[in-house]
Parts: sequence; C-alpha cells; structure tokens
Amino acid sequence: MTSHIMPTYGRLPITLDRGQGAWLWDKDNNRYLDALSGIAVCNLGHAHPAVHKALCDQSARLIHTSNLYGIELQETLANRLCAKSGMDNVFFCNSGAEANEAAIKLARRYGFDRGIERPAIIVMEKSFHGRTLATLSATGNAKIQQGFAPLVEGFIRVPYNDLDAIEQAILANDNIVAVLVEPIQGEGGVNIPAPDFLNGVRFLCDQYNILMMLDEVQTGVGRTGLFLAHQHNTISPDVCTLAKALGNGVPIGACMAKGQAAKILTAGTHGSTFGGNPLACSAALAVLDTLDETDLIDQAKNKGTAISQGLARQLADSPHVHEIRHKGMMIGVELKQPCGALVCLALAQGLLINVTQENTIRLLPPLIMDDEQINLLVDTLSTVIQDFTAQQ
Repeated sequence: MTSHIMPTYGRLPITLDRGQGAWLWDKDNNRYLDALSGIAVCNLGHAHPAVHKALCDQSARLIHTSNLYGIELQETLANRLCAKSGMDNVFFCNSGAEANEAAIKLARRYGFDRGIERPAIIVMEKSFHGRTLATLSATGNAKIQQGFAPLVEGFIRVPYNDLDAIEQAILANDNIVAVLVEPIQGEGGVNIPAPDFLNGVRFLCDQYNILMMLDEVQTGVGRTGLFLAHQHNTISPDVCTLAKALGNGVPIGACMAKGQAAKILTAGTHGSTFGGNPLACSAALAVLDTLDETDLIDQAKNKGTAISQGLARQLADSPHVHEIRHKGMMIGVELKQPCGALVCLALAQGLLINVTQENTIRLLPPLIMDDEQINLLVDTLSTVIQDFTAQQ
C-alpha cells in the first residue's frame, strides 16, 4: 500500500491499537510489555483513569482558546510546577524541542540585554535537544545534523561531564551566555555524569554570570526517583525545560525560569498558539495529582534498582556486556558491539525496547510497572541479549 505519511520514521512492523497500564496490544491482538513508555512519555502507563477522566471532562467543557485570553488551568499548572521545582514562572508550549527553543531564545535575549551582539551557548557532545533547526544545531549528533546545513550558529560544544572543558570554553569566548545540559543524556546512551557534575556547572555559571539551563525533557516528572533529576544535587538552575511525561501522552512542554532569567521573556518576545491550552493543562494536572497522591516517584528508585540488578545478575557471565547504568527508571545496558537488531528480537518476544548510540539498550519503563512485570522484563531481555550475543 502507498502511504501518504512522509517516511521520516523507521517504524517497527506492528501497529499498536490499545493499551492498559504497562501493556500494549497490536491490531492482531498480540500483547507487548512496554519498557519504553513512548520514549519516556507515559510514566503513568496507558489508559490511566485519572488522565482519561480529565481529558473527557475538559473536552466537554473547553479545549482551546489561544493565549490571547486568560487560561485558568494554565495558571494552576504553572503554580504547581513552580511549587515543585522552585522556579518562578513558566512558558508553555507543545513539545520538548519547543521548550528548548524557548530556552535558547531566552539565553540569546539575556545576551542581548547585556550588550552581547553574537551570544553563544555551551552545549555537550552526544547531547539531544530536539529536531527543530536551533535545537538540532545544539544537539551533539553529527549524523542527524547531516544535510541540514547551514546550522544555527552560536553553540560551542564540549565533552559531557567535563567541568574543565566548560570553564576553558567560557574563558576562551567572551560571548558565552549560558550552559545547556541534560542531567542524564538519554539519546546519548543513558550517560550519567559524576555525582557533583551539575553542582560544578552551577558554580561555574554563578562565577561567570551566565545561565544554567537544564534539559529535563526526558529525565523530569519522576523518572529518576525525584520530580526533577537535578534535585538529586540540591541545586536550582536558571532555566529548566520539561515535556514528554508531563502530559502522559498529551503534547505539552514547559520552559521554567527563575530569578533574572524569569524576567527576560516579556509580551511579544515569544509565543505559542496551542501552548498551555485547557485540554493539555488538564492532562498535566491529572499527572501531577496522581504523582502527589501516590508514591510512584519514590518507588522509581527501587524499581530501577531491581531492573538494573536483575539484569546484572542474569548477565554477569556475559563477556559482551560493557556496563549497566541507571538512575531511577532510566536504564542503559551498554554492549561491546552494535546491537540494533535486539529491538526486533525483543519485539518478537513481546517486549518493547530501544537501542541508542548503536550499542546501548535504553529502558524507560512506566513508573506503574509492578514486580511481576519487572521480573518478566528482566527475564525476557536477559534471554534476548544472551541469544543475540551467542551468535556473534
């Protein structure tokens, strides 16, 4: 059949039809355990009753008005997010890329206000911030940038988890206005920095009067065992972006700012037609209510440890496993060889996973995954890895 969809995705050979909790079913009624959560989106699993009710109730009342008018649910959501994060205000949009675009614009305006004509932002190797032209330019992946030159200027790239490199870049360039960094690199291979890395970034940003901007699009909303990953470091950034799990599948992004950064974007400097509309905000509020009323975020620490340790036990004798890394329910299993084929092999066994950086299995299970499902995930993935590497 001829498809009228642009062929921008290398899709797997199934079409998913329905979901419940951590399970998904395709059109042929085959069942799959979801260890990816729509790429860190459905933290509450599929068809969560609170999100379902919120969407049904709000769609019957008011879906969209634009930001020409006040939106009560947007105000409520902003208040809740600021209370949870310690930030001062929020710009709402529709995706992580848009949230990061807002952060980039904010940083450039910060430079403009300080008389810097060509402001630059320090970004990291192996980072991922989105696929719009500016966020693609900020991303540290030459492969996905190929064919889209000229890229947006104003980004200076340094190795991840290297404070000395950041400081040297600041000292070598008098136009640095911000550092943009992920607390954990997801697309980059679930790269977890040194425990004090973010504290060091905060120190350097304070020392040189530049903005610390954290991309928490993948790490935020409870995935690492706290609402925001940087809260493990007891620091506060100047700018923090969210999306993905904030709406549990309903598109919504947020660029949060604090202190001097919260005063930069004013009326007319940025905007979004759909951003923060009543329907999206109702979903996000249902997510926050559910997280507040349960211990899912706290459980993420133990569940992530159970998955990581379970895989380590079953793969302990494998010479093909380089390292297993995790922070909460963000888990990477790095092999010593390319392993993209594992995605289809796991699919055939009823398990949805992802491989990034060619050799790292990325697991982002829903926070609601129970012990039985965790054991099934560990057993199935271990067997698939063992069978795959035995043939290499």
